Amino acid sequence: MTGSEGLAYREATLGYYRKNADGFVCETADAGMAKLQAAFAGMLPRGGRVLDLGCGSGRDSLAFARAGFDVCPMDGSPQMCAAARRLTGLRVDCATFEEYEPQGVYDGIWACSSLLHLPGERLAGVVAKYAAVLREGGVFYMSFKLGSFEGMRNGRWFTDMTEETLRAVLERVPLLRLESAKVTADVRPGREGEKWLNAWCVRV
Repeated sequence: MTGSEGLAYREATLGYYRKNADGFVCETADAGMAKLQAAFAGMLPRGGRVLDLGCGSGRDSLAFARAGFDVCPMDGSPQMCAAARRLTGLRVDCATFEEYEPQGVYDGIWACSSLLHLPGERLAGVVAKYAAVLREGGVFYMSFKLGSFEGMRNGRWFTDMTEETLRAVLERVPLLRLESAKVTADVRPGREGEKWLNAWCVRV
């Protein structure tokens, strides 16, 4: 993917969230993420520092903050950042995954339905960038739509994953070990037929 093509996919995806921010917040605000959040939180030290990578509406940041974690949310969409600030009261940094400069070291990174907006060829480099700011033994959670599709879908770029293709990505990220992977149904009403790949990786 050339530089101009990369800019095009990114601008199209950010444009989607600019135009559909309110609807996206309403659609995802009450999604039942408690079990996945608990699985992630259970691998962290009490009060640990968490980077919410692509925080969207701030739903998960709020849950982790309420659980006593030190949460650092970020997102590439100014509209999503504004929504997350309103919901959480936290500082929310606005930058793309490739532009953002993490501050300090984290005990956990939560990337729920966010890294899937990167082209597959850029995924390993971005994951490696953030793995480098995890403490040893820290946890990196990420989720993708289950499948083999890659390209524009409904106005946004998506890179779907299977456990096999994700393992291939992680082979290029030596700092991470895949601890576990689980396929779950979409928790949004009416979309139970859609499947997601959830992965918990550990910094070695």
